[in-house]
Amino acid sequence: MNSSNIDLSARLLKHLAPWRNATTWRIAFSGGLDSTVLLHLLANLAKTESLPVLNAIHIHHGLQAAADAWPQHCQSVCDALGVQLQVVRVQVRPGASLERAARDARYDAFIEATQVNEVLLTAQHRDDQAETLLFRLLRGAGVRGLSGMPSQRALGKGHLLRPLLDVTRAELEAYATEHRLRWIEDPSNQDRQFSRNYLRQQVFPVLTERWPQAVATMARSAAHLTEAQALLDELAQIDLASARTASDFDWLGLPSLALAPLAELSASRQRNALSHWLNARTRLPDSDHWSGWEDLRDATGDARPIWRLADGELHRAGGRIWWLSGCWLRLPPTAGVWADPSTALILPENGVLTCTGQSPAGPLHIRYREGGEVMTLPERGHRDLKRLLNERGVPGFARGRLPLLYRDRQLLAVASVQGLNGSAQDGWNFHWQPPGEDQGLS
Repeated sequence: MNSSNIDLSARLLKHLAPWRNATTWRIAFSGGLDSTVLLHLLANLAKTESLPVLNAIHIHHGLQAAADAWPQHCQSVCDALGVQLQVVRVQVRPGASLERAARDARYDAFIEATQVNEVLLTAQHRDDQAETLLFRLLRGAGVRGLSGMPSQRALGKGHLLRPLLDVTRAELEAYATEHRLRWIEDPSNQDRQFSRNYLRQQVFPVLTERWPQAVATMARSAAHLTEAQALLDELAQIDLASARTASDFDWLGLPSLALAPLAELSASRQRNALSHWLNARTRLPDSDHWSGWEDLRDATGDARPIWRLADGELHRAGGRIWWLSGCWLRLPPTAGVWADPSTALILPENGVLTCTGQSPAGPLHIRYREGGEVMTLPERGHRDLKRLLNERGVPGFARGRLPLLYRDRQLLAVASVQGLNGSAQDGWNFHWQPPGEDQGLS
């Protein structure tokens, strides 16, 4: 092995040093040049180094006829290197961007495959980083987007690593040529209707002819922006700390923030803090759609503003903003009879009910609000349920999901709402454990 290959192996091993106690290193193996070199490098290192178990995973998208032969090619490469291969076939959902849909399907499979204390290794390199920076710049990305692909991040129950981000495509090609590696040439890589292919074939040759170091300097800019984003994340944590106060309705299990501390910040710090908070929950809005935040923040009186985002909604209630997603965005199905209150009742799409103490005599039914409900309280007589919920500050978005306990036509209790959830005289209480947060995106 020549000195350049020794250097490439040493650089790879240095990047992966903090992760050598993982149980598994799983290589995302498309069969193309980049992942073939990564797999070959690691398989060779495993002969002389004590490494975690090496596996490979090939995602078959089924988007072109040529791809049907790729799993067999990948299997032969893995067999020669003594590496176990997993082939996963995915369904690519139709959409405006085939590139994005294929990527989403691929990463869904990666998330499913990556377990605790495992890492997924992908083979993106420095040229890919430069292409990412320019592509996102042309789409008007902010600092987070322009920081490019991170070298590591959480993925599923484990982590994703990109250990070749400081390696050029030319270095990978030289390694592959020296070792006489065989790899797949994806026909779609020549299709210029895909933005990345257009940049790679039409734009970068012109840039590098005029500025030979363009790829290196653009990758360096991405690194600077990564550092800038880290500072913005630190600022966001400082600003969010004062908004992460306790609420009387934390038992709902929904993420929420106090609005007042956020509203005191400058507009740019508000956007930075919220972007940081929302980033794990939804795809972030572009600049033109941040007016939805301003409408929610500035609403007055009894208004119940909602900011609808790609993967959920922000609601405002009780001086707080609340993140709702998944089943929280639709009303639950009809509940029905609770035949045995001594055992928990699972509500369709709405969590679990339990009753402590001596439950009231039946037959008992679970219903949801329709409007006009009246409840009888000791020493207060008949009271409109809407007014009772207003008195206790129950968030509007939760009211349609609150399980109501009935005996015949009599409303006996409202689950988990203080003062309405049971009978102090008879010693029973009615508890609701709401459904867990369903973010719908990782």
